[in-house]
Amino acid sequence: MTGLTMEDVAVGDVAEITYPVTAETIREFVTASGDDNPIHSDTAFAAATRFGRVIAPGMLTGSFVSSVIGTRLPGPGTIYLSQSFRFMRPVYIDDQVTARVEVVERVLERNRLRLATTCVNQHGELLLEGEAWVLPSPTRIEYTAPRPERRPTSVALLPATLAVEMMSIWMASSLAVASQALRLMPLAPGGRRAESAPLAEPNPIRP
Repeated sequence: MTGLTMEDVAVGDVAEITYPVTAETIREFVTASGDDNPIHSDTAFAAATRFGRVIAPGMLTGSFVSSVIGTRLPGPGTIYLSQSFRFMRPVYIDDQVTARVEVVERVLERNRLRLATTCVNQHGELLLEGEAWVLPSPTRIEYTAPRPERRPTSVALLPATLAVEMMSIWMASSLAVASQALRLMPLAPGGRRAESAPLAEPNPIRP
């Protein structure tokens, strides 16, 4: 991602991203924001409202605008100063929301940008409109997100794991040999097996 400076941006520049809205998207946003309004989660409750079904929180749609500003225009390093919204239509599960940001004013002496912000659905219907004032980064930023760390398997555990597996194999082999020896042992008078010499203790190093 590139964080643009005032010098990198011109009036009329545009950036947009399309986001799918799923039940999981709404659920995660409700959990993170604490917006427990049942119209966003309870199907039966939502069916009795004017919308007839679950709708996404308005600020979820607004957050898509924030995403475009923070990642595309002006991008990483941008600081929000203000944001206004007018919500025009509801957003439903399975809608495709396209958030769009356009530069409409540059205030060079104060390092400020005024942005027109809108969202439309897959039918081109306006969902929200508004305006944002932001501070772009004073220096150009080329940002690459760090890769998530992969936890390596602990080397210290490998010998112990191998030892357990080898012990299991050795025990299974020993039992099989002992069982075979009992089957082959001749019967003593009276029909009992003759007693065998006691088995030697196994060598722990050489099973």
